[in-house]
Amino acid sequence: MVDSSTETNEQTAPSQEAPERVLAATGVRRSFKVGDRRLEILHGVDLELYRAERLCLMGSSGAGKTTLLNILGLLDRPTEGEVEVENVRVWQLGQAQRSRLRNAKIGFVFQFYHLLAELSALENALLPAMIAHSAATFRSKRAGYTNKALEMLTRFGLAERLTHRPGQLSGGEQQRVAIARALLLDPPILIADEPTGNLDRATGEKVLDLLFEEQETRGLSLLLVTHDERLAKRCERIVHMEDGLIQADSRTPIPH
Repeated sequence: MVDSSTETNEQTAPSQEAPERVLAATGVRRSFKVGDRRLEILHGVDLELYRAERLCLMGSSGAGKTTLLNILGLLDRPTEGEVEVENVRVWQLGQAQRSRLRNAKIGFVFQFYHLLAELSALENALLPAMIAHSAATFRSKRAGYTNKALEMLTRFGLAERLTHRPGQLSGGEQQRVAIARALLLDPPILIADEPTGNLDRATGEKVLDLLFEEQETRGLSLLLVTHDERLAKRCERIVHMEDGLIQADSRTPIPH
């Protein structure tokens, strides 16, 4: 019989799982041919975004931020390097596979909205679902997607603007439509390139409040570009980019 008074109670330290990486750039370079010379924009960028993280990317004009975002959002191809979305190496996929993955996994909010002028607010919000399905399949699912888009647009304060085209909407209203469009298919990743840069301060604050509320409620991974340090401080992590390279990262190193 073992004397319980002499037993050693071992304390097992709680395991700390490494955060899940959802988006990564590794050694990404991008150059463009201008006349007889080649212009280097990105010089070997490494960047990781983690599950439910709110990351702000900052840097002066010409630092390469938008070029990097276009590559991470699968809108442009790097000259060298790799991009992974939820551990899938995207440039090893065919074009059709890559387009489907981008539409399902990444929502993109642009500074200048990029809404289609001939479509209503509701129709613009439905675009990702139209792209995701064949015409016949979309018709069969249209009611469900429409109800979802209506719920979002109403919650975003646009219940009276559903049939209005972009030219009939204010900048803040257009950006809210763009956010609804980006979120329609419940992507795990949201990329926002200066989403308040074309708005006045008060309107920009409201749009950013909406964006952060959706990010937190849905557990999205948000990659945000802004020049505004005041807005950047609302993010958990700030990365500074200059001359096509990451120069500083506020994240404490995370074990892998």
